[in-house]
Amino acid sequence: MKDTPITIEAARALYDAGGGGHDFDHVLRVLATAERIAQAEGADLAVVRTAALLHDIGENEDRARHHLLGAARARVLLAGQPADFVDAVCHAIEAHRFRADPPPRTLEAQVLSDADKLDAIGAIGIARAFAYAGSRDTALWRTSWRAIAAADEDAAHRARHAPGDLGAAYTPVHEFVYKLDRIPERLYTATARRIAAERQAFMHTFFDRLDAEAQGEG
Repeated sequence: MKDTPITIEAARALYDAGGGGHDFDHVLRVLATAERIAQAEGADLAVVRTAALLHDIGENEDRARHHLLGAARARVLLAGQPADFVDAVCHAIEAHRFRADPPPRTLEAQVLSDADKLDAIGAIGIARAFAYAGSRDTALWRTSWRAIAAADEDAAHRARHAPGDLGAAYTPVHEFVYKLDRIPERLYTATARRIAAERQAFMHTFFDRLDAEAQGEG
């Protein structure tokens, strides 16, 4: 790629083979989305592309800290590049993780953060949620998403029932209500929010249909 000091094939070699939500296919999807957002928002494409290709290289070392480990590895890999470029790429990597500090302070970091979050919603997000559930032998459905959402709006209910307390009863429908459906409100760029609005509408339609079919109504 022009003006990017690492190729797709060189980046691919930094990731372990295998499937799942954080494989190299995820990296390529984030790259494509990040380029789309960066072009619309006027971000530095070289920084965004490089950060997107490297953003999950720390995933297999420690998932909870992969954003920090990945930034540290990227700094070594990019030795010899201009210091401000390396700093920009590494900040974008360290700031991309959902609900983790540091927050993205630059436009390029916000673009990567948004692209990574967008890969967790829409059709891909649904597929990832069900793939994860299948790997954990979790039920596909227990109750409607609107019932779960209505219960979660009640403060007393939230105080008694945290999502983590559900254990094996936690389904992809719960994941949609507690996480996927809330991602759009955490996005930074106007371009990402427009993309998210369409994907969110699709998810609502899908889970409404799932609820209907699960209850013999569809």
